[in-house]
Amino acid sequence: MAAPAFPTPKVIGTKQPNVSYIDRFAVRVIAFNAVGKMAIVYAKRDNYYKLPGGGIDPNEQHEMAAMREMQEETGGLIKIRKNLGCVATTEEYRNDLHQMSFCYVADVVDDSGSPNLTEDEVSDGLGPLVDVGRRGEEQDGSSRTEIGIGPLYQGARYLPSRGSDKTCGGGRNLKGRKPFGTRR
Repeated sequence: MAAPAFPTPKVIGTKQPNVSYIDRFAVRVIAFNAVGKMAIVYAKRDNYYKLPGGGIDPNEQHEMAAMREMQEETGGLIKIRKNLGCVATTEEYRNDLHQMSFCYVADVVDDSGSPNLTEDEVSDGLGPLVDVGRRGEEQDGSSRTEIGIGPLYQGARYLPSRGSDKTCGGGRNLKGRKPFGTRR
């Protein structure tokens, strides 16, 4: 069996000649629920958003790592769209970390589970999925954000699907900037 072909990586950061890097391999998941909304995770401590995913264990297949990480971070069970294969890769240089990430598309087949977060993920401010009520309020009484997904600091959430009437300003994020990879 031939080795899988991966897309050309998007390079983030610059490799410094005087740095001894630690190599890490990771997966990311673009996961859609039954109504076409995409899962996203927010890390409160460092104030950033990410796709669910994480490190690939030694001898672990990418698809298995993606399913494990999705379940750990969101409690959701997924089915990888194997016909698409790896849809994107990134190569990142940050401090002494050299990380290769492989991105897969999946469908959520069960989102009734509970996350199983590591201590690092808890300290990053990741949290469990929270049910967004029909009245636009969270269970704790706080309001939804302007894109209709509730306080993201509570962890993995679903973003509105493309074309939803709850998008923020034609695909703009909460601060009015276009999402990564789009032109202004």
